[in-house]
Amino acid sequence: MESVRLRIGTQQRDDRPLPVGVHGIARTGPGRIEVVEGGGDCPLRLCVDRRGVWLNVDTGAPGVHVNGRHVRRMAMLRAGDAIYVDGVELRLVSAQPVQVPPVGEEAGPAEDMPNLRVVLRGVGGRFHGRCFTLERPRLVGRHVDADIRIDDPAFADRHARLELVGEQVVLRDLGSAEGSVVNGEAVRDAWLEAGDQVVFDGHHRFVVEAPRRRPRAPEEAATGAVAEELPAPAQGRASRLPWLLLAAAALALLLAALFLFGQG
Repeated sequence: MESVRLRIGTQQRDDRPLPVGVHGIARTGPGRIEVVEGGGDCPLRLCVDRRGVWLNVDTGAPGVHVNGRHVRRMAMLRAGDAIYVDGVELRLVSAQPVQVPPVGEEAGPAEDMPNLRVVLRGVGGRFHGRCFTLERPRLVGRHVDADIRIDDPAFADRHARLELVGEQVVLRDLGSAEGSVVNGEAVRDAWLEAGDQVVFDGHHRFVVEAPRRRPRAPEEAATGAVAEELPAPAQGRASRLPWLLLAAAALALLLAALFLFGQG
């Protein structure tokens, strides 16, 4: 079962599945891109394995950019990334549909996950390298009060809101004209999990990161406590005990003999 699909610009066709293997990217004409299974002799190749998707670029290949950054040799990709080859956009789209939250879902953070830390990390656009925590709702828009402010005349004052609901992040559209993009798909509302990529205004990219330490179950904690309090017995202790007794007896006899001979 493939994890991502390839969407080729505005060409009218279904998204191309990308199963495990090598997939060559070939230009067949102005603005036309084809996928060659096995890679062939294509200077651009998408290599898919269990770790993810890798873009390999041979020397002399046409200019290739991923999310606006020039790639010369290799790049690791994720769902939602945009690859530009000779002006044609190739977008990696998640094979899993975006989950839409129910209307009115406003529950607070889960009380049994005190170690949960969720952040939005910028990976493209003006906010590249910046992180926004989600201990409170974050407003995305052009308004001066927006937490993630995108100062573009065409961008809505209040584009969307991101907030933590339980263990996930919920993206709520606030009436924007174009919505947002999650893992390559245009959406308005969506559940976001760790690793998901959300894009605003075409190039302001963020990845959800949720590092956490899973609390041990009560059974595990009890087992660990017993293990710490009761060290494991040394191997072979029972078999060495008779020899230790014999050695002690021999030493006692030797000391007694020395004492008697010393008196004589």
